[in-house]
Amino acid sequence: MRNEDRPEFARIREQAALTLDEAAELLEVSPRMIYRYESGECQPSKLALRTLRDKAEERAPHANSARFRFIDLFAGIGGLRLGFESIGGHCAFTSEWDPNSQKTYGLNFRDNHPIGGDIREFSEHPDRIPEHDVLLAGFPCQPFSIAGVSKKNALGRPHGFLCDTQGTLFFDTAQIIAHHRPAAFVLENVKNLQRHDKGRTFATIINVLENELGYKVQYRVISSEPWVPQKRERIFIVGFRDPTTFDFANLKIPDAKSGPKLSSILQPHDEVDPKYTLTPRLWEYLQQYKAKHQAKGNGFGFSLFGPDDVARTLSARYYKDGSEVLIDQPGKRPRRLTPLECARLMGFDRGDRRFRISVSDTQAYRQFGNAVVVPVVEFIAQAMQRHIETAIRRAEALPEVAYDVPVVTRPERVPAAVNA
Repeated sequence: MRNEDRPEFARIREQAALTLDEAAELLEVSPRMIYRYESGECQPSKLALRTLRDKAEERAPHANSARFRFIDLFAGIGGLRLGFESIGGHCAFTSEWDPNSQKTYGLNFRDNHPIGGDIREFSEHPDRIPEHDVLLAGFPCQPFSIAGVSKKNALGRPHGFLCDTQGTLFFDTAQIIAHHRPAAFVLENVKNLQRHDKGRTFATIINVLENELGYKVQYRVISSEPWVPQKRERIFIVGFRDPTTFDFANLKIPDAKSGPKLSSILQPHDEVDPKYTLTPRLWEYLQQYKAKHQAKGNGFGFSLFGPDDVARTLSARYYKDGSEVLIDQPGKRPRRLTPLECARLMGFDRGDRRFRISVSDTQAYRQFGNAVVVPVVEFIAQAMQRHIETAIRRAEALPEVAYDVPVVTRPERVPAAVNA
């Protein structure tokens, strides 16, 4: 249905970035009455519409001027959102279950909507999510990462789609795509997703997106090194509902050799709290650990970097000992990165953009270690921009198309021996 043909209540509610439940609470009516307003079955009072308009102006001041609307699933601290806001998108809905990540997200995105929690509550009732043009989702990567798989194997736990608490969350994303049929989506995950379970996991994902949902899907592994001083590879899966000339494979990536070095994100020595310098005991332990593995011919151990270097991948476990990215302090023990330096390393705090951090160092390290590198997302968003806008204009010009909502099936649990 064209936007102008939809009931006035539905259009204003979405401009306010309110879910149906939130609109019911604001207007102090039952959810059933909100559904009647939304469908046009019943007309709201002038007072209700005025209240809704006031809320739209208060909470979503940029919604009317936005080029397109997107939703941010498994939002973390908003890396994907920043990337698509940079091309004029308006975030209409956010879902993030972690309370500490919600705190950081809410502190940095204060002019929009409340943050939804567990995505499964919304995939079961996708009509609670506002209509949108683009869906963004960095669905949990632990079931597919090398470290996550190794840990679960060691504990005898299932991983990938066999993991009931995380691995199946991709299917909740798919249910939302199936219901709303956005013009495009961008999914992000660890590079190892392609190899998990000998490629079967990734094949299942692509099959769902292409064959069950009918999207034109492309994917590419991109390193962050051209934009930030960190070697961080992630896979991005892009899908368009209708045919497009977007060509992910031939998108020219900037030369990593000309990328920035750590000196560009490090704070001056006199601004770094001494608490980030390793204790004598921890430094001795890390040196002994590395020496032990070197004697065995293994490469395990800490990594030490200077201002002219490019760091390894920052991980969510960085809070434990900081061993993957230690900063050399000549004449002193090395130190961890500060949370501000992590924000810079991930591209959240960059140029004129300042990123606020109010959580503990432990939580900040976890959040940045789980995040996307913002300039990489900005690069992808810029490449997609004209294709998104073309898709939206085409959809508005065509008569309403009734899509059959496909049933997205979850794979059956299989014996552990299959993945051995």
